[in-house]
Amino acid sequence: MNVAAGEPTERVVIVGLGNPLLTDDAVGVRAAEILASRLATTGVDVVQSAWGGIRFVDLLAGYDRAIILDAIDRLTPDQAIPTLRAVSYHDVSLGAAMALGRTLDIPLPADIVFFAVETTETRVFSEVMTPAVAAALPELVRRVEAQLMQWNVVGVQTCTKQESLST
Repeated sequence: MNVAAGEPTERVVIVGLGNPLLTDDAVGVRAAEILASRLATTGVDVVQSAWGGIRFVDLLAGYDRAIILDAIDRLTPDQAIPTLRAVSYHDVSLGAAMALGRTLDIPLPADIVFFAVETTETRVFSEVMTPAVAAALPELVRRVEAQLMQWNVVGVQTCTKQESLST
């Protein structure tokens, strides 16, 4: 890629996951919306998705690095056990989907960083996040930008210093 034109030497994608109609589940999508406008000239791809499982492999295919943004409920260790048997392709864990993708020789990111915000409410239909999760949104965006700067993504330093975050 052309570094002189401000494009990154590595392909980087940010994936904001969630459903914008389910209260706090929207936090990954809302962060992606903000980042898409702030990073528009950096060459970083920003996508939003409500899908997981096998479809997730398609979102990451061809990228060198990825940042995943999502909402998370508090889990017990028993709940965090990866899926062993899938009823549908939605039930496949990210780890299983990535392993399948690599087995099929799909080029997937070597570096994947996850940022998740603990939710308060994800089962109520609303386009408005709870105050606690909405308050966490600016910090989530700052952490993503810091990760991009740590990766030396071209153009991010200039972009983040010139723009202010509005939620």
